[in-house]
Amino acid sequence: MDFLIDSCMIKCTRFLLLSLCFLSSFCLNSTLGAEVRHFKWEVKYMRWSPDGVEAEVIGINGQFPGPTIQARAGDTIHVELTNKLHDEGVVIHWHGIRQAGTPWADGTASISQCPIKPGKTFVYRFEVDKAGTYFYHGHYGMQRSAGLYGSLIVDVAEGGKEPFHYDGEFNILLSDWWHKSSREQELDLSSKPTRWIGEPQTLLINGRGQYNCSLAAHFSNSSANHCNLSGGNEQYAPQILHVHPNKTYRLRIASSTSLSSLNLAIGNHKLVVVEADGNYLQPFSVDNIDIQSGDSYSILVTTNQDPSQNYWISVSVRGREPKTPQGLTVLNYHPTSISKLPLSPPPVAPKWDDHDYSKTFLNKILALVGSPKPPTKSNRRIVLLNTQNFIDGYTKWSVNNISLVLPETPYLGSIKHGLSNAFDGKPPPENFKQDYDVMKPASNKNSTYGSGVYYLKLNTTVDVILQNANAIQENVSEIHPWHLHGHDFWVLGYGEGKFVEKDEEKFNLKNPPLRSTAVIFPYGWTAIRFVADNPGAWAFHCHIEPHLHMGMGVIFAEDIHRVQNIPSDALACGLTGKMATNNVQT
Repeated sequence: MDFLIDSCMIKCTRFLLLSLCFLSSFCLNSTLGAEVRHFKWEVKYMRWSPDGVEAEVIGINGQFPGPTIQARAGDTIHVELTNKLHDEGVVIHWHGIRQAGTPWADGTASISQCPIKPGKTFVYRFEVDKAGTYFYHGHYGMQRSAGLYGSLIVDVAEGGKEPFHYDGEFNILLSDWWHKSSREQELDLSSKPTRWIGEPQTLLINGRGQYNCSLAAHFSNSSANHCNLSGGNEQYAPQILHVHPNKTYRLRIASSTSLSSLNLAIGNHKLVVVEADGNYLQPFSVDNIDIQSGDSYSILVTTNQDPSQNYWISVSVRGREPKTPQGLTVLNYHPTSISKLPLSPPPVAPKWDDHDYSKTFLNKILALVGSPKPPTKSNRRIVLLNTQNFIDGYTKWSVNNISLVLPETPYLGSIKHGLSNAFDGKPPPENFKQDYDVMKPASNKNSTYGSGVYYLKLNTTVDVILQNANAIQENVSEIHPWHLHGHDFWVLGYGEGKFVEKDEEKFNLKNPPLRSTAVIFPYGWTAIRFVADNPGAWAFHCHIEPHLHMGMGVIFAEDIHRVQNIPSDALACGLTGKMATNNVQT
């Protein structure tokens, strides 16, 4: 994903853009030494033990999580993906990658492309134009819950430099895990009455966790239930972080969780936050870090503690009442034996519903000096009310009282070719009734299905106000992390209760961070601003997997008629598929 910049900045000279490379890692396609990196992947179900309990997972080339992609800014990624799932389609979304000029490669079923049919192959080819910490994951049904994800790391272009120093780095991909399959979860969520999936059994660190046993007991003589990490059970053995004393390490952390908001801490160590969602920040130090689903961060950790000891790395649930044990691994100082148990117990996260703690953390996240600033005014404001509703007895999530259902024909193809009957022709509401009380359950809890589109004029500046409200049950309002495809946005601010015009005075226009995911807290609002500078059809949705499955998302369309050279197999379904069959060029 590139930084969003207004129309006047788009016309800036090449010299100005190059001058930003150091601070923002915003570099042009002509990056010296750029390469095409080829990958050939097969996606299929396999038996695996992510937490010691054998289950069905979706793997790539026999790996879980999927292979890590490592590239440099300016490189082109070429992934030849073959679907071996037998009876399911599949797509992969490259989370955080802007897909400028390649909107069909965004990997969103029914939005940017058709699902890849069993036995078929689709080629994703796109440029990673900005250094940062990213990941990829399934975006069809609830396949992310089945384990279809992996890391995507983009280093600075050859000859470039990061605005901070480190001696080594680790990738940490966080996820949550259920013993109920993703297909069972989908069925439960689509039942009447809805059967909630419940809390995850385990938190995974790089696809590894321990269920119903004590990792601490494994390293000690405790009588607690030991984790048997030997004898062929290496699939769920923790990946230990081996470090040397008095060094600085970069931890690239991304969360592909399906439900859980998380908190990460390292015993006795400070965490210096330097990057979020591929964008550099003013460095700041914290004891622990909140990570929402869809977030990615880089933190610097200096190994300045007693080198004769080891230290816990803990991951804990936030935002929901924790019913899932901590995920744990160990920071192992060389040459101390890994079998030596840390002296202190694992760090304890802030109380799960201490939202003020989370807001304090988020308000420390500011763009690095020299980063692009947002336009001072917007051309359009869209207010999106998040509610839980009923439709014909089914429990759904809605936005402005519409629960999103995706059409058979991808929006990218139907809008490109003027197939107006492929989805709802009437755009969804841009606001909600001002007498709506966000603090109480709605008097009318019913909603409707819809597949309409918000059309955005190219290069206009758009504000979106995410407005949270009470769910169906009284005194319940949930956390929702929202992710925007195809763009970064500036997070202008957070507030309590219902957003009103006067709240605009609180917007941070001086140094707001660029992100691709932003959270709204219970009974609150979050304001974001972006420039609609990327032609295509883009999803904007809650990144909690069951919430999206239950309708919590919207579609933005930006000047799709400008999009050229769409691969025919991206649109070989629905009405565009029929057009292709009739030899009409797509």
